[in-house]
Amino acid sequence: MDGLKGLTAEDPRTIGAYRLLGRLGTGGMGRVYLARSEGGRTVAVKLVKAELAAEQEFRDRFRAEVAAARRVGGRWTAPVLDADTEADIPWVATGYIAGPALSEVVEGTYGALPEYGVRRLAYGLSSALLDIHGVGLVHRDLKPSNVLLTIDGPRVIDFGIARALDAVSEHTQTRTGMVVGSPSFMSPEQVRGERITPASDVFCLGSVLAYAASGQMPFGSPASGVHAVMFRVAESAPDLDSVPKHLRELIGSCLAKNPEERPAPEDIVSEIGPVSSGGASSPWLPAQLVAQLGQHAVRLLDTDTPPSGQPARGRTGEAGGRTGETGGAPPSERSGSRTTVLPTGSATAPGSAHGPDGGPGSGDPGGGPDGSGDGAPAPAPAPAAPRRRRWPLALGAVVAVVAAAGVATFTVPALGGGGPSGGGSDIPAAYVGTWTGFVERDGVPTGQQRRFVISHGSVGEVVANSISLGATYECKSDGKLVSVSDADGLRLDTKVVRSAPEGRCSALGEHSLKRGAHGTLVWNAAGRTATLRPADHEVVPTAYLGTWERPNADGVGTQRVTIERKPVGSPAVTIEVRGSGGHCTARADFYSADGKLTVGPSVVQQRAPGCTASSSSYFRIAADGSLVREFRGNDKQPRTYTKVQ
Repeated sequence: MDGLKGLTAEDPRTIGAYRLLGRLGTGGMGRVYLARSEGGRTVAVKLVKAELAAEQEFRDRFRAEVAAARRVGGRWTAPVLDADTEADIPWVATGYIAGPALSEVVEGTYGALPEYGVRRLAYGLSSALLDIHGVGLVHRDLKPSNVLLTIDGPRVIDFGIARALDAVSEHTQTRTGMVVGSPSFMSPEQVRGERITPASDVFCLGSVLAYAASGQMPFGSPASGVHAVMFRVAESAPDLDSVPKHLRELIGSCLAKNPEERPAPEDIVSEIGPVSSGGASSPWLPAQLVAQLGQHAVRLLDTDTPPSGQPARGRTGEAGGRTGETGGAPPSERSGSRTTVLPTGSATAPGSAHGPDGGPGSGDPGGGPDGSGDGAPAPAPAPAAPRRRRWPLALGAVVAVVAAAGVATFTVPALGGGGPSGGGSDIPAAYVGTWTGFVERDGVPTGQQRRFVISHGSVGEVVANSISLGATYECKSDGKLVSVSDADGLRLDTKVVRSAPEGRCSALGEHSLKRGAHGTLVWNAAGRTATLRPADHEVVPTAYLGTWERPNADGVGTQRVTIERKPVGSPAVTIEVRGSGGHCTARADFYSADGKLTVGPSVVQQRAPGCTASSSSYFRIAADGSLVREFRGNDKQPRTYTKVQ
């Protein structure tokens, strides 16, 4: 793993609110430091090179890319925690990932990963690309050194901000360190200088998987000549002879020369299916590597926070680990906060009480704040609990290595953000993940569904995002951690970040989440409760994809439904109505695919006289292959569509 070097006279001692511990490395964009926040969280801070900071075009792109990267979910990436893009020397702070790069593992003593490990890698990297592409970013430099391995899965780093370098390298082609992309892991489009799309990342993913499965680069090493490698990437078939045969079809499809012939990340996720989260019961890494990660965690505990003006003490050169340059979610406060946001694939027009589907819209009688269903003003948020003192790393965290049947199992202290072992986190690992359930009030179902994504973080930070789905509304909220204890679980103060229809939702105030029976969480807020169960990384099933059509009831014109594969919380359904009254267009968010496709209320994009809103709805595939849509509100009858393309 990378060595942690002591600070030199030319290094700052603090950046923003972060005290530096040592230098992790230097790259084309600048220097990367290991640091700690005022609350004791271990982070990585990248300080941009002064000469790049002087380039206005670079600074403009850097600003835009950091803003976009903050919206990426942190499950498979390193989260952006903080940044100052306007400083004389811009910087960005990200979660510290306690794990080696894939390149270090394969080129070291461990060699290629076992087949089950490669499948776990493929699932995690595809999920990361799904999140990255969902906010409009393209990684452009997915390679083994930008893939970090942790006990519970891979993490992708260095995405998005690589594009900021393009702003300078497009005009300065010989500048040192300005090459975006690595020859052995570039796509044909990159080699030819063509337009880069998300499909380019899928090609790079195929090269990374081939390397992980065989220990060899599928188009050869740059040692044999950079131009020769780039020619093979563009013109020759990959060498997959050393790849296990059960993986060749998947990897080969990613390496198709034609971008349109490559699978989308969601196709790979769907094909592989849910993969175990790893850990003691189902390790995905070699046992020796798991043990090394535990030893690394212990060494990091020895790295002291230095007093002002002093270099870090501890076992320098041993505290490895890596950092993501971008990724994560928007902080609600300047220092150290983060959240995992379900990414949106495109902007959605403000909500409206009207939309397509012909027929009067309907308010939800008694519909209320944050999708609560009572229509009353939300109670005032509870005051934040005093922030307790936290030690530099989670006090009492234990590393216990147990040799059993050749497998090392242990609990790793919280070292870095962006993963279930997040650094300095107050959130117990049992709460981290995606949870969903149905809401009740006084034991009576309300018809509302609730979905939470909970990530690591500390008191005062945004640690949860939720979607509240009712018959005629969809509310998206952020939850800031107020307190955490064994008795009370998590206490959150929420803030609505999106409402459909616009203005419909308001925050309920304090929420509580406690561990329930059989691996569940119990949610309570304003007299409502729900038993939440773990949710998979859901995707829209292939059977629903495409365009479906039915004639209008009056026999004039048609109604069309187009369903795309988008992340949860993104507009995956487009509804078009063409008739005597004009043309209406609306979109609806994908909520879940648990047995049937659940989507939120439509949000109007284009309106003509006579258009009215549609409620939340369910889609299912009938026995004859037709698409059936059932509405949750508005008293509309089910509708049946026939596939047209």
